[in-house]
Amino acid sequence: MTTVTVVETIAANANDVFQILGDFSRIKVGGAITAFNLEGDGVGAVRTITIGEGQVIERLDEHDGEKLVFGYSILNDDNPLPVSRYSARVLITAEGETACTVNWSGTFEPKGADEAAASKVVRGIYTGGIAGARKALGC
Repeated sequence: MTTVTVVETIAANANDVFQILGDFSRIKVGGAITAFNLEGDGVGAVRTITIGEGQVIERLDEHDGEKLVFGYSILNDDNPLPVSRYSARVLITAEGETACTVNWSGTFEPKGADEAAASKVVRGIYTGGIAGARKALGC
């Protein structure tokens, strides 16, 4: 298994960051994402993200608003990403009232790409998600 971890500080309240990153329904159609569907609510919810001709089907495995942690996994190995057996966990830690640290870590088997290339894609998803939270919060 390959592990990719991104740890970044955001100049915003940890609860506010969790409200954005921990919202399993927050995926927006645009760019590479051509469609999005969510079935269910809370732990066990399944979202389908269509990227071009392929789909990434993810399940919310853990969600704790008090501990500021959530986890999810990709259910379909025929997804267009260069990963299989993928799961990730995001932990947000308060650093006072106006800053927090986001620790986003995932494990997977590279698929159709070498470990470095697959890791680069996964790291890009994590840094992009964190950048999106910054933009949404204006920081």
